[in-house]
Amino acid sequence: MNIIEIVSQFWQPAVFSFVFSVVAVLVALKFFPRLGLMDRPHLYGHKRSPIPYYGGLILFFVFMIATLVFVPLSSQLIGLLIGAAMIAILGFLDDLFNISPFVRIIVQFLAALVLVFVKIGVLYINLPFIGMVEFNSLLSAAFTVFWVLTILNTMNFVDGVSGLNSGVTFVAAMTIFFLSVNPLLHADLASQVPVATLSLILGMTALGFLIFDFPKPKILMGDTGSTFFGFMIAGLAIFSGGKVATAFLVLGIPILDMLWVVLRRIYRKQRFWKGDMKHLHHRLLDLGWSAQKVVLIYLAVTAVLGTSAVFLVSSQQKFFMLIGLGVFMSLLAAALVFVPRRAK
Repeated sequence: MNIIEIVSQFWQPAVFSFVFSVVAVLVALKFFPRLGLMDRPHLYGHKRSPIPYYGGLILFFVFMIATLVFVPLSSQLIGLLIGAAMIAILGFLDDLFNISPFVRIIVQFLAALVLVFVKIGVLYINLPFIGMVEFNSLLSAAFTVFWVLTILNTMNFVDGVSGLNSGVTFVAAMTIFFLSVNPLLHADLASQVPVATLSLILGMTALGFLIFDFPKPKILMGDTGSTFFGFMIAGLAIFSGGKVATAFLVLGIPILDMLWVVLRRIYRKQRFWKGDMKHLHHRLLDLGWSAQKVVLIYLAVTAVLGTSAVFLVSSQQKFFMLIGLGVFMSLLAAALVFVPRRAK
C-alpha cells in the first residue's frame, strides 16, 4: 500500500473525526457552562475560574459516531465499543461522585473481560532472543486483562498536565495506524483496515481535542476521557494482530513513570492508588518548567519513540530501545529527586 492508496482510503475518516471533534468541543464550550458541567478548581488548590469539564463525553461521542460511520460492524468491534462505553460511563460517574477505587477496578476488569469474550486478546508474545511464545486460552485471557488494566491506568496517571493525555493518545494512535498499513509487516493488509481506521479516528479525535486542551486549557477531559483513551489504546494494540511491544515502547515514559510512582508509594506504605504530585510531569513543573514546555518535551520524546517503533522491526531492536529508555528514566528520576531538594 503506497502513500496515494493510504490517502485515498483513509482521508475521509481522518478529516471527519478531526472536524467533528473540533466542532463538538466548540459546542461544549458554549453549553457545558449552562449545564453546570464545570470543574472545581478550589478542590485542588487552583486559584482560577472554573472551566468546562467532562470533555471525555465529547471524545467518546465523536469516536463512537465516526466508528459507526466508517468501520463495518463485527462481533469484535461491538465488544470493543461495549468495553469502551463501560469505561467512559465509569469515568463520568467517577468525575461526578469520586467512586471507590475498588469499584473502578472491578468495572475495568469486566470491560477487559468483554474483549476476551469477543476474542480480542494477546495470543502470543515475541520475546527477544527467544522467539514467539504462544499463550493458551487461560494465559491469553490473564495477560489481556493485565494489559488493559495497565495501559488504562497508565493513561489516567499521565493526565496531570492538560494536553499530555490527548497528545500521547494522538502519537500512540498514529503509531498503530502506520504500523497497520505497513505492507512489510502484514501479508494481508485488508485484515488491518479496521484497526487502521479505528486508530486514525482515535488519533484525529484526540488531535481535535488537543487544540483546546493544550495549556492553558479551555476544557478538561476528566477521567471520562483519560480512561477511555487508555482503554482504546490498549484495545487497538491487540485488535487484529498484536502490537503490544510497539504500544509499550510508545508509552514507555508514562508506563515507567507509573511503575516508579506505584513502587514508591508501596515502599512508603501509602495507598498506591491514591494520587499525588510526584509524577514526572509534576517534578518538571517543580523545576520551574512551564506547563507548555513540559507537554512539548514529553510529546517530542513520545513522538521519537513512536517513530522508532514504526521503523524498528525486530523484537531485539525494540528490546534494546526499551533498555535505553529505562536507563534514561532511572537517571532522570534520580536527578529530579535530587535537584528540588538541592534547590530548597
